[in-house]
Amino acid sequence: MQEPTFLILTALAAESLHGYGLIRSVADLSNGDVRLRTGTLYGALDRLTDQGLIEIDRSEEVDGRLRRYYRLSDRGAAVLAEQAERLRRHAAAAETNLRRRPAAGMSFTTTAYAPEVTA
Repeated sequence: MQEPTFLILTALAAESLHGYGLIRSVADLSNGDVRLRTGTLYGALDRLTDQGLIEIDRSEEVDGRLRRYYRLSDRGAAVLAEQAERLRRHAAAAETNLRRRPAAGMSFTTTAYAPEVTA
């Protein structure tokens, strides 16, 4: 499962949200690392709906436009729980191996990972 999909499902686990609310929630959950574009989001919402992972909760009209709210389905909750457990196992394996790393290298407990940015 791709990170944006995981974060969309995570956001919907807490509450029903409309598109802009999802964009904000995903950005908050990822500390700004994942910023969904509108086209990308709605393509993902269509795909997740087709897969039965999310459902349309309700629609309302705001300023003459239809605002659709989505919620996590029971199937989506089960898939999200499985993915969260898988990621927990992978993170634990990474932490274990980082602790085994020779002292001459970077210590993950004292140094934050900061990817190099090139312009």
